[in-house]
Amino acid sequence: MSEISFSKEEKQRLTEILQDYFRDEFDQELGRFEAEFFLDHLARKLGPIFYNKGLLDAQALLLRHIDNYNDDLYGLEKG
Repeated sequence: MSEISFSKEEKQRLTEILQDYFRDEFDQELGRFEAEFFLDHLARKLGPIFYNKGLLDAQALLLRHIDNYNDDLYGLEKG
């Protein structure tokens, strides 16, 4: 898997979310540099976990659809 990266706009928005969270929950002002550093850290450490969970969820959904198609095809078989 390649490194998780964000566009400039995405990174700016995510940084703002982190800054808002620290201000609201901890009454702590987080500078842009610190928020970006923290975001990069979260992306490196937690990103792969969330990414892999998303893949597993997508795979389970795809398998359910394939099972439905198989059932439909079985129903079309001539006896």
